[in-house]
Amino acid sequence: MIHGLAVHAAGAELLAFKYAPGPLDADEVEIAVSHCGICHSDVHLIQNDWGLSEYPFIPGHEIVGTVAAAGSRVKSLEVGQRVGLGWQSNSCGHCEWCMKGMENLCAQSEATCVKRHGGYADSVRANARFVVPIPDPLDSASAAPLLCGGITVYNPMRSHGVNPSSRVGIIGIGGLGHLALQFARAFGAEVTAFSTNPEKEAEARALGAHHFVYSRDSKQMQAVAAKFDFILNTANADQDWAAYISSLRPTGALGFVGVPPSPATFSVFPLVAAHRSVCGSNTGSPARIREMLDVAARHGIKAQIESFPMRQANEALQKVKKNAVRYRAVLAN
Repeated sequence: MIHGLAVHAAGAELLAFKYAPGPLDADEVEIAVSHCGICHSDVHLIQNDWGLSEYPFIPGHEIVGTVAAAGSRVKSLEVGQRVGLGWQSNSCGHCEWCMKGMENLCAQSEATCVKRHGGYADSVRANARFVVPIPDPLDSASAAPLLCGGITVYNPMRSHGVNPSSRVGIIGIGGLGHLALQFARAFGAEVTAFSTNPEKEAEARALGAHHFVYSRDSKQMQAVAAKFDFILNTANADQDWAAYISSLRPTGALGFVGVPPSPATFSVFPLVAAHRSVCGSNTGSPARIREMLDVAARHGIKAQIESFPMRQANEALQKVKKNAVRYRAVLAN
């Protein structure tokens, strides 16, 4: 039996729960969970904000632990090895996107805690292709949020070719933004942090920002017109998107990983006039996650966390809902 904490109805508290996982599939591994990050996506799933949730289910998809058992066809991982599992736990393996190594775009993608049980538990199972080794230099607790938060910001910067010649802006200094600043700096880019809180300037610079813009100051926003090759929005808040598009250089892109509550509105002409673009991004493939973890290990990138015992998951979730955690909550078994 696998024991965990499950939600039984939309918005309800987590309660003790156990389930029989059945025989281990030949392509699966079972992970003994040591740490599991709390992501805002868990909050949305618990509340069924996306209409995807089936109850009861155990949340959690930023998982670090050790391989407790491996299926007969698993050759890439060994029992006892320290590993991680993120948002995705399986894909079809044969569609156009899987064959391109972009499994995160598979139409049959299986999420780790959607219609199945995730990582707020003592164990979790997944297809071995989506279970990745954790590099030795990374601490398990601070590495857990990289499995979703880290790859969420790493993937779009990597896909848009961020490099030492790039001028990059990061909107928001929170659970995603504090990681994005670190990765952008590791890419060698010139990094600017945008925030609605001027008191975050010192922290933003400590995380890797060369410059800071108080985004509610119109003069500061006008001063950065046509300055950036890539701007990544990590905030779940409405913004003056037209101002950010005006901040892009020709061929620049505004990328979304944070989802504002209202539709984003802006004029199309500035896009056409300077060949600018607006795009979105979701997580990343297993290969990209491995690469991201390697970069984090070599550059000393880690999540700033607040740790809670697994039994205090409800209290931790309440702090996450109130945005009272700087910057990621992690549950420890």
